[in-house]
Amino acid sequence: MSRVCEVTKRGTRAGRHIARRGLAKTKGGVGLKTTGVTKRTFKVNTQSKRIWVPELGRHVRVKLSTRAMRTIDKKGAYRVLVKAGVIRPVKPKTKTPQEA
Repeated sequence: MSRVCEVTKRGTRAGRHIARRGLAKTKGGVGLKTTGVTKRTFKVNTQSKRIWVPELGRHVRVKLSTRAMRTIDKKGAYRVLVKAGVIRPVKPKTKTPQEA
């Protein structure tokens, strides 16, 4: 399973770690020198969650980043999951001629 959030679509990103040595010029040294550059990855904090969606009347399993969880707390599960395309919107019930 890949480490990608289903709502924000954020995944693992590549970056670098720069190793430096020396004393800064402002502290009386000759300046910092780069002694090595190493590739590294920045990983998204994803968690599998089972969220209750009242509009559907059921639970939905999703893999979310912690940022997406905060968005769901703020805006509501149904609204966020529909916009992300994780679930389909519920069709409003139309009245039959007998009900009218």
